[in-house]
Amino acid sequence: MSRDEALLKAKSEELDLIEIAPTANPPVAKIWSYDKYRYQKEKEERRERLAQKAEGLKQVRISAKAAKHDLMVKVKKVNDFLAKGAKVEIMMILRGREKGNKDWARGKLDEFINLLGTDHKIIMQPKYTGRGFVAQISK
Repeated sequence: MSRDEALLKAKSEELDLIEIAPTANPPVAKIWSYDKYRYQKEKEERRERLAQKAEGLKQVRISAKAAKHDLMVKVKKVNDFLAKGAKVEIMMILRGREKGNKDWARGKLDEFINLLGTDHKIIMQPKYTGRGFVAQISK
C-alpha cells in the first residue's frame, strides 16, 4: 500500500509505522508499537554483546619447567575454551636464566601445542616477547 494509506491505518490503530528495510524496493514498513520495536532491538543488541564476550580472547600461562600433569590440566582448559569458540593466547613466561635458553623454551611451547591435538589452527606463530613466548590459536 502507499505510504499515506499506511500512515492513516497506523493512526487509526494508534500504533506507529516503522520502516524495517529501507533499502528494499519498495521499502518495507510495519505497523507496530515503536516502544515494543525499540525494546526488541535493545534485547537483540544485548544478546549479541554477550555472545561477543564469550568469543573473546582467553589467556593461558604456562611455565617452561611445568610437569607433564600440570600441562595436561592446562591442555584440558585450552580445549574447553576452544570448544566454546574462544581464541586462546598461550603465554610461556620465562624467568632469569631461562631467558638465555630460548631454543629450549620454544621447544617446550611447541610440545605443549602438540599436546592440544590437531583440531586447532595457529593464528599467531610463537614469538618472543620480553618476558617469554606468546602464541595464539583458535578452533
